[in-house]
Amino acid sequence: MVTAAGGNARRFFRLRVGSGKMSEYSHCRIQPNAMSLSASNAASKAKTLAEALPYIQRFHGKTIVVKYGGNAMTDPALKEGFARDVVLLKVVGMNPVIVHGGGPQIDDLLKRVGKKGEFIQGMRVTDAETMDVVEMVLGGQVNKDIVNLINRCGGKAVGLTGKDGGFIRARKLKVRGASGSDELVDIGQVGEVESIDPAIVNLLHTQDFIPVIAPVGVGANGESYNINADLVAGKVAEILKAEKLIVLTNTAGVLDKDGKLLTGLTARKVDELFADGTIHGGMLPKIGSALDAVKNGVNTCHIIDGRVEHALLLEVLTDEGVGTLIKRR
Repeated sequence: MVTAAGGNARRFFRLRVGSGKMSEYSHCRIQPNAMSLSASNAASKAKTLAEALPYIQRFHGKTIVVKYGGNAMTDPALKEGFARDVVLLKVVGMNPVIVHGGGPQIDDLLKRVGKKGEFIQGMRVTDAETMDVVEMVLGGQVNKDIVNLINRCGGKAVGLTGKDGGFIRARKLKVRGASGSDELVDIGQVGEVESIDPAIVNLLHTQDFIPVIAPVGVGANGESYNINADLVAGKVAEILKAEKLIVLTNTAGVLDKDGKLLTGLTARKVDELFADGTIHGGMLPKIGSALDAVKNGVNTCHIIDGRVEHALLLEVLTDEGVGTLIKRR
């Protein structure tokens, strides 16, 4: 299924669509096909475009929040494919909002300054020195790289952190210790979302900009907080009343205890998977934020395999899926 869907995505992007906004994709090195189409190839490409039409109509004007992370952020081909997907969704009338992580990049810089990353319950322990690194990487290097790539592909991306305009207000987060302990552990400048002001994102949408958000919040006294990007993406989706929350991961989706992909999940079923330990480790904040989002008004959440070329496009504009769908009921 993934192979066939990937073929659809590649055919979609090879089509010549004439002048206007779509011609901006030339910045992403899409080369024209010098040979004329055979009848079978022409029919196949036409079918791919026709398949996208009802989804374009259904989601026109809708907000789609994307948590961008995993291999899709580090593999050059996947990075460029992701940027194309985002710009395409904007061009056809949707409002993508990107929330990104940057764990591997943070780890790399921490190693260079002689610090080792530590995690408790999937959350990075963040002392003052680590917080400086987090802000440098997320708000600087990673955010600007994503913005630049989207802009090169013809979009108009604007980078934000939660500190810009007090966009994301945060408070200190304490987590439970290991082994089921009820003791709350202080893990430093790690925050949870207290409130989100959607005004700046809404303003950017009115001018056809694509917001790219780094998950750094600001406390009541101006202190910085490192917030898990999955949690930020879920809360942003809730506040913006998004149609979809799409989370890119390094797995095929939510897997059962035998490693098999689970597809259509309800909120009730996800609660059961938490209870029996099927969902654990690094998937806890991802699925937890997805569950909260669908319970609080987001129509659907998709946990998709970011290692698949054009996974975002495939999830939104084709009949085939590349991961797990979570819905309220």
